[in-house]
Amino acid sequence: MEHKHAHESHDHTGHGHDAHEHAGAAREDVTAHAAHGHEDHHHAGAHAGHGVDHSGHEAMFRRRFWVSLALTIPVLLFSPMIQTWFGFSMPEFPGSQLVGPFFAIIIFLYGGVPFLQMAGPEIRNRRPGMMVLISLAITVAFLYSLFAVFVDPMGGFFWEMATLIDIMLLGHWLEMRSVRQASGALNELAKLLPDMAERILPDGEIEQVRVAALREGDLVLVRPGASIPADGDVIEGHSSVNESMLTGESRPVEKEPGARVIAGTLNGAGSLRVRVTATGDQTALAGIMWLVEQAQQSKSNAQILADRAAGWLFYIALAVAALTAIGWTLATSFNLAVVERVVTVLVIACPHALGLAIPLVVAISTSLGAKNGILVRDRLALETARRIDTVIFDKTGTLTEGRFGLAGLETVTGWSEETALALAAGVEGDSEHPIAQGIRRAAEERKLTPEAVTGFEAIKGRGIRAVHDGRTVYAGGPQLLDMLDARLPDSLARFRDDASRKGQAVVYLVVENEPVAAFTVADIVRPESRHAVDRLHAMGIEVAMLTGDARPVAEAVAAELGIDTVMAEVLPEHKEQKVAELQRQGKRVAMVGDGVNDAPALVRADVGIAIGSGTDVAIESAGIILVQSNPLDVVKVFELSRATYRKMIENLLWATAYNVLALPLAAGVLAPFGILLSPAVGALFMSLSTIIVAINAQFLRRVELGGMRPATIA
Repeated sequence: MEHKHAHESHDHTGHGHDAHEHAGAAREDVTAHAAHGHEDHHHAGAHAGHGVDHSGHEAMFRRRFWVSLALTIPVLLFSPMIQTWFGFSMPEFPGSQLVGPFFAIIIFLYGGVPFLQMAGPEIRNRRPGMMVLISLAITVAFLYSLFAVFVDPMGGFFWEMATLIDIMLLGHWLEMRSVRQASGALNELAKLLPDMAERILPDGEIEQVRVAALREGDLVLVRPGASIPADGDVIEGHSSVNESMLTGESRPVEKEPGARVIAGTLNGAGSLRVRVTATGDQTALAGIMWLVEQAQQSKSNAQILADRAAGWLFYIALAVAALTAIGWTLATSFNLAVVERVVTVLVIACPHALGLAIPLVVAISTSLGAKNGILVRDRLALETARRIDTVIFDKTGTLTEGRFGLAGLETVTGWSEETALALAAGVEGDSEHPIAQGIRRAAEERKLTPEAVTGFEAIKGRGIRAVHDGRTVYAGGPQLLDMLDARLPDSLARFRDDASRKGQAVVYLVVENEPVAAFTVADIVRPESRHAVDRLHAMGIEVAMLTGDARPVAEAVAAELGIDTVMAEVLPEHKEQKVAELQRQGKRVAMVGDGVNDAPALVRADVGIAIGSGTDVAIESAGIILVQSNPLDVVKVFELSRATYRKMIENLLWATAYNVLALPLAAGVLAPFGILLSPAVGALFMSLSTIIVAINAQFLRRVELGGMRPATIA
C-alpha cells in the first residue's frame, strides 16, 4: 500500500485528498493471498526419516499392539526358556511344542508385516532407513526361530521375536500419538469452523444450512457466542469478536457495520448480520491452515542434517551387525547368541529418535507460532532468524500506524486544550483530509463533543473557514496565516519551531484573525514500538529504520523509540540497496515491511518479515508473516527461532549420543562383564530414546513468546 508521509502534506486543505488507509484494518489480508494457490495442494504428512506417511497409522499401531500383546501371552507361557527361568511348566499335550511357534507366526504376520510393507518405499527409493532395519531384525529372528523348530525346538527364540514386535508396535503407537499432538494445530484450526450456519433469505426467513453450502453474497445471522461461519462484512449489529485463535490478540475486537469478520472467530454478546465475502478454501482461516501445513512440510538445515545422519546410520548398523556376527562366530562358533547379537544391533540402531528429533520440534514450533500470530512460510527463514543481528523496520505502517494523529497541542492564555480541540474538530467536521481525520479522532479519544459550526468552506491550498457563535473560525497551515496576515503569539511560535525541528506538520486554529491554538499532527507511533525496540536491544539485536520521510521526521521517530540507525529519504527502488549495504558490512539482516515497494528488500534480506496489513506482494516475498501489525511480534519471531533451534539441538544431541552408546552395548562389548542386551531390551531402549525425544520436544509448548503464554486454540 502507498503511504502519505507527514512531510509531504503541510498544506492543509479541505478537499482533494484521500484518507490514509489504516494499516491495522486489514489483518485478514495476510491470508487472502494463500487462496490463490492452495486448493490443489495435498497433504504429504510424512515426517522425515521414515520415508512414508505415518500420519494415519496411530489407530493401526494401537490396535495391532494390543492384539499382538494378547497373542504373546501363550508364546511366553509355552516357551521352554521362560519356563526354565521362572520355574514353572505348562501341561503337555500332542502339539504343545508348536503352541508358541503357532502364535508367534500369527504375531509376525499380523504385527510384523506392516513394518515389512513400510520398508518397501525405502528400498524402492534407495533410501534405506528405520523400517528396513526393523524388518531385517524381525525377519532374521523369525527365520532363525522357524528353522530351529525343525532342528532344535529348545533353540529358537520366538518369544524374543514376539516381544520385540510388541515393543516396536508400542513405540510406533506412542510416536504417532506424539506426532498427531504436535501437528494438532491443523486439526484445531479446522475445528474452529461450525458445521451449520443461519442464512437469511430475501424474504427475511432464516434457514439452517451447512457451512459448505454458503456462497459469496449470502447474508448470514451470527448469534451471540456462535462461531462465524465465513469471511464477510458486518451489515448490521454491534458486537465484540474473539480473534485470539487466529491472531494471538487476547482482547476481543469490536465489530460494527462495515467491519470485516474472519471465519472461525468467536462472536461475543451481540448479534451480527454478515454479508459473506469468502467461503471454503478462499477464507482467511483456510489460508492460515495452508501456510501452517506448508511450514510443517518444509525442511530446515537441521532436518536435512538429521535425514543424512539417519541414512548413514543404516549403513553403520549393517556394518556393525556384520562385524558382530563375524566376531562372535569366531569367538563362540555360530549359535543362538550370535543371532541375538545381530538382531539386537539391528533393532537398537534404528534411527527412530534421530528421525523424530526434528519433525516433532518443527510441528510444535509451527503450531506455537500460529497461536501467537506468526505464520512461517519458509522453515529456513525461521532457522536463520536466530542468527540475525540487525533488524530494519520500514517506518510507515510498521513502527507507526500509517495514519495521522495528534502529536502535540498548544493554546494561548484563556483557551483550554479541550475547548480548542473541540472547536477544531467541529471546523474539520466535513473534511476527509487525513489531518482533519486525525484531529477529529483525537477529540473522540478525549470524549469531546465537536462544536457545532455553520458556513463550512474550503479555502484552496490554505485550509478551512467556518462560523461558530457568530465568529469566523479558520483551521489550516502556514499558508493560512500568510493569507490572514496573522502574527503568532510567542508560545505558539516556540511550539511551531519545535515541531519544525521534528518535521511535524502544524495546523493552526484562528478565531477572528487571532491564532488561539496550534496542533502538530504526525504519523502516530505504535504504542508497542518502543517496547519492541527495547526488547530487541536486550537480545543483542541492532535496530535500524528505513523510510522515505524527510530526515527530521525520521530522526524524531528514531529518537522517540531509541533506534540505532536511521536511513531517511530513501526512494522505494533503493530500499533493497540499503539492505545490501548492511549485509556487505557483515551484518545478518532481517527486514520488516508491508508495502509493495518493500518486496525487493524483503527478498534481499537474510530474513523477510511481512506484517499483517501488508500487501500480497510483500507477503509473497517474505519467509515469515505476522498476522497482526504489532512490532512486538517481531520479537516473538526471534524468541521462537532461538527456542526452536535449542530444542532441535537438544534432540539431535540426545539421539546421536544414544546411538553412539547403544551400538557397542548391542554388539556385546560388555559381555566379559556379564552384560548382554537381548533384542527385546534393545527394542525397549530404542523406544525409550524415542519417547524421551518426543517428551523433550513437547517442552517447547511451554515457551512464553513475548513474555506471554500462547493463546489457546479452542
